[in-house]
Amino acid sequence: MKKKKQIKVLIAQPTPQNTHSPFHDLAQKRKLKIIFNPFVVVEGETVKNIRLKKINIPSFTALILTSRNAVNHYFRICDEMRITVPNSLKYFCISEAVSYYLQKYIAYRKRKIYSANNDFEELIDVMKKHEEERFLFVSSDIIRPTLATQLEKNNIEYTHGPFFKIVSNDLSKIKLSSFNLLVFYTPRDVDSLYDNFPDFEQKDMKLAVFGETTYKKAVERGLRVDIKAPTEKFPSMSMALDSYFE
Repeated sequence: MKKKKQIKVLIAQPTPQNTHSPFHDLAQKRKLKIIFNPFVVVEGETVKNIRLKKINIPSFTALILTSRNAVNHYFRICDEMRITVPNSLKYFCISEAVSYYLQKYIAYRKRKIYSANNDFEELIDVMKKHEEERFLFVSSDIIRPTLATQLEKNNIEYTHGPFFKIVSNDLSKIKLSSFNLLVFYTPRDVDSLYDNFPDFEQKDMKLAVFGETTYKKAVERGLRVDIKAPTEKFPSMSMALDSYFE
C-alpha cells in the first residue's frame, strides 16, 4: 500500500520559542511538516542616514511605538549618537507587550508610558489627550498606510522616524517547489517571494495570508489566496489552517 505523502507547510516567520505553540499542536493533529523560515529580516538604519533626514531626536517629547524593533532601534540610535534619553519622554505603545519591553532600556515605573490593546485607534484616542506633545513615530522605512491615514484623520502631528528597514531575506537554500502551502504574514513576505524567485508560478501551491494588507499585496501580484485570517470565525492563522485541513 502506497504511503500517503506528508503535506509540507512553509511559514514566513521565525521558529516559535514557545514549545506550546499552536503550530506544534497543529502539525501533530493534522500530520503536517511545518517549516519556519522568515522571508524578511530587519536592518538597523545608520546614524549617517538619520542625520541626512534631519531628524532632531532630542526635540521630540513623545514616541509612538508599534513593535519591539522600534524600541530596540530607537535606543540603539540614541546610544550611537550619544543622546541621553530624558526621563520626561512619553511612550505611546500599541500593546502592553511593547510597553513592558521598554524595561530592557528604562526604569519602567518611573516613566510616562501609555498602551493600547493592539488597537491603533485606541492608541490615538490616548494621544489626543496629549496634543501638546511632539510625536516621533519610530518605525521601519515604511509606515503602514492605514496607520498614517488614522493619524492624519485625527490631526495628530508627528514625524516619521525610519530607524530600521525590513528587507528580503536570502531564501536561496529553500526548495520552494517541495512545499504544498505557503503562509505569509506581511506584504513584505510577498515581495520577498518575488525578489528571491522572480519566475515563481503558483500552480497547485496553496497560499494562506494574514491581514488585509497582505491579502491585497498577494492579489496585486496575481496570486490565488486559498486561506485568509483573521476572520470572526478564525482569529488566528493556526485556527484557519486547522479548519482548512479538516
